[in-house]
Amino acid sequence: MAISNGTQYIERIDNLRSNVWINGAQVEGKLSEHPAFAGVMRSQARLYDAQHHPNKQPVLTFRTSTGELAGAAFLRPTTKDDLEHRRLAFQEWARLTAGMMGRSPDYMNTAVMALASAADFFGQQHPSYAEHIEHLYERAINNDLSFTHTFVNPQVNRSLGYMEEDGEPIAAKVIRETTDGLVIKGARLLATQGGMTDELLVLPAGGTLLGDEYMYAFSIPSNTPGLKFICRPSFAAGASSFDGPLSAHFDEIDAIVVFDDVLVPWDRIFFYKNAWVVKELDEETHLAIMLLHQVLARRIVKTEFFLGTVELLSESIQIGGYQHVQEKIGEIAAALEALRGMLLTAELHAKPDRRGTMVPDPAPLYAAAFLYPRLYPRFADIVQLLGASGLVCLPTEADFSSPLRPDLDRYLQAATLPAEQRVQLFRFAWDLAMSAFGTRQTLYERFFFGDPARFATTFYHRCDREACAQMVRRFLDSEQR
Repeated sequence: MAISNGTQYIERIDNLRSNVWINGAQVEGKLSEHPAFAGVMRSQARLYDAQHHPNKQPVLTFRTSTGELAGAAFLRPTTKDDLEHRRLAFQEWARLTAGMMGRSPDYMNTAVMALASAADFFGQQHPSYAEHIEHLYERAINNDLSFTHTFVNPQVNRSLGYMEEDGEPIAAKVIRETTDGLVIKGARLLATQGGMTDELLVLPAGGTLLGDEYMYAFSIPSNTPGLKFICRPSFAAGASSFDGPLSAHFDEIDAIVVFDDVLVPWDRIFFYKNAWVVKELDEETHLAIMLLHQVLARRIVKTEFFLGTVELLSESIQIGGYQHVQEKIGEIAAALEALRGMLLTAELHAKPDRRGTMVPDPAPLYAAAFLYPRLYPRFADIVQLLGASGLVCLPTEADFSSPLRPDLDRYLQAATLPAEQRVQLFRFAWDLAMSAFGTRQTLYERFFFGDPARFATTFYHRCDREACAQMVRRFLDSEQR
């Protein structure tokens, strides 16, 4: 079978011995045993294991043309049923992570699928580029690979006219062409799960650096010589699931990727020095639309967890009778129903492209992506407003195992829960909306698709305003007659 299990995934990453740095030190030994990575890698391993569960396998996998089982995110949709299959698989995995892992393997595997579905597009520059992206897709399916990617240049100067001066590069660029491949030097942000995936997929970054030396796309192993991942500090709250019920398991770690004269072989590159490819890539591959479909499916599950959390908070301290509480919980419930409707509408109105790929209707997907960065901070606010002081004084697992236990049992009980269960619930809510992990999640959802203002402009230009304007014109014309 092409599908991996969790043990295989962990062994693959450990054996890579990628160059990963965190807290000023290079990770030595097995990455899966490092405190910053152990929890999230175990969680990712559980996703792979789920593919082998008899009840989940039909949802999480599909049969390739050779009859092998492969991960559902690699399924190129050619029918609406395929889109539904993909959505159900996305949400099955998301429920195992509370929707908190924005870079679970199905996200980037969707990207690889979308790019490979339009391999001929890359082949227009050179036939070998089409072969390279097809080989990447085949390699990914056959080995059930995981990917991270980089999509942001360092924030040195974001003014419109900024160009780097001559000298040592800052944003990663091609500094040399050789018979063996391209030599890349510089840095890229923001590789979520950097160092804990099989490969790194690199696509053109947005911004103002538009020279030929910045126009490239490739995928390389995470342990490629000269490649370095500099990780932010971990938000995992040790190994305790009680103290950090979310952060202990799902902190994916974000990294700066440094290319120190990294040689990218020619057979790993699928375009280079082609402004037309950069400009048309999204339109031809439907990359953004396919990713929006996966992201919305995951975000719906994440919103379900928010709704479930505030409902349990309300029940535990008996505040559900207050109108303002009902209104706040209703806000999340209404948002959830709207998001569900957008996702189903996108699938219902899907159409095949000229290559036969079934593409979801982009309008509701872009609308959902426009709204969610505005909705998500409000969800966090509602958790804080309903949890109130109960989210401030939260004992730890160690406190409940200490001589303090009788005091905690008496003074921290809830109307419907004993003290330990009440604190466990409130710690979940705290980790969801207040901890370093929770606030990173808010920032992550705000900027998931880049600058919200720029995305809003994209949405403005994509949405069909003229049909509504024409309706008003016709109405006004009829009134005049």
